[in-house]
Parts: sequence; structure tokens; C-alpha cells
Amino acid sequence: MKKRDKIGFDVEIDELTNSIKNVISGDSFSTDISRITKTDLKKITKKEGWQFDWRLELKQPERDVYKLTIVNNQSIIQGLISLEVKYDHVFMHLIESVPFNKGKTKLYSGIPGNLVAFACKLSFQRGHEGNVAFISKTQLIDHYIESLGAEHVGGRLMIIDSEAALKLINRYFSNI
Repeated sequence: MKKRDKIGFDVEIDELTNSIKNVISGDSFSTDISRITKTDLKKITKKEGWQFDWRLELKQPERDVYKLTIVNNQSIIQGLISLEVKYDHVFMHLIESVPFNKGKTKLYSGIPGNLVAFACKLSFQRGHEGNVAFISKTQLIDHYIESLGAEHVGGRLMIIDSEAALKLINRYFSNI
């Protein structure tokens, strides 16, 4: 296992919204989720403030990296997620909000929740009943139990089962 695979999820679920919400105006914006492209990678760099090496993530053949954008504004990426479809669930490897959506001065809230809901939706689409797994940082286990309805199954492994997945999907998507 590579060192970065041991890091674990360390994103805070700021709030569950119906899409993403502008923290200043309170306006909600519908979102699209699609695979990132090589062109997108030019903007997703540590120099631009991104925490993870998404180029390396995209090179992993068993993983797909998706971007979250606002409908009709595909050029600005709001967040990213790396997913692997396993034989009976979807595994979330990484998730990250764009630098301007982090911290106390963030522009939009709801990005991490939106991306996790997408992972749950993908799990249903692939016939895995919404089951999603991820490795959490130890200090965030209780946060994920409370915010996502995830279950702690041992060590730092967490799962989102069908019931919790449906709640997230219904929050962010009109249908599965």
C-alpha cells in the first residue's frame, strides 16, 4: 500500500445542502458531475492550492476522478472525488474542494456532501445498493457518523449503507 493510501479521508462535511450554496447570499446552485479531463488537470495543481496530486490519481487505472461544477459553468471546478467501483461497493479514495471553497472564507458550502452523494448514486447505478466505503482519519470518525450516517466498522474503515445512501441521494439528486 502506498503511503498516501494510508492517509484517510480528512474532508469536513460542512453542511448538507440541496445542491451547493453560496455562503454569502444563501443562493443554491444546481450542479453537474462529470469525469475530469486532461485539460482540467492544468488547473488542478498544488501551485493553485490543491492539496492532492490529482494527476497521480487519474493515472490509477482502476479509479475514476470526477469533478463537480455548477450547471452552465463547467469551466470552474468546485470539487473532485476519486472513486473505484469494487465487486460489491464503491470505494472513495480522495475527495477535495477547490481551495476557494475551504475554510472560514469559502465561497460555496455543500461540496463534499454533494460528491459523497454522487458516490452513493454511482453505487446504486452499478448494482451495489448504495454501499460506499472509505478510510477516515481517526479524529473525523464521529463527524462522518453524524454528518453522513456512515458506520464505523473497525480500524478507520467506514461504510455508508443503503439507507444512509438514499438519504444523501434524495438530498442532492431528484432520482437515482
